[in-house]
Amino acid sequence: MSQALSMFNSVGSSAFTNMVCQMAPYFSTINPEITELRSTYAVVTVPFRKEITNHLASVHAIALCNAAELAGGMMTDASVPTGAKWIPKGMVVEYLAKAKTNIRAIADGSAVDWATAGDKIVSVDIFDEADVKVFTAKITMGVKLT
Repeated sequence: MSQALSMFNSVGSSAFTNMVCQMAPYFSTINPEITELRSTYAVVTVPFRKEITNHLASVHAIALCNAAELAGGMMTDASVPTGAKWIPKGMVVEYLAKAKTNIRAIADGSAVDWATAGDKIVSVDIFDEADVKVFTAKITMGVKLT
């Protein structure tokens, strides 16, 4: 079990999210909460706040990217073999609808072969409170086994 997943299970979502945001402070700009974390799956929620909106009064594109990278990264960390290293290498995104509510980013890595090294494509979908998919990302994670 990954150290991050073990910590999440030990301290709970709020305390774990605070620790992650201390290690990678940029994530704190969206005030996230990692609400679910297990191998091949993660959920990150982000409250709708004026500070993360754009000129259209919807969640800014980069805030959506930030939530996607957090969900995808946490899921990747919980999914790779013990001792493996990983890093995001790229992200392709689509903005599907305006997000004008709280959002929920879901990273699903169930179709990924985590037992091997190489580039892994991680899918992250973001939904608004009405379960409308507002954003989707494909994040390339470089995985090295040790």
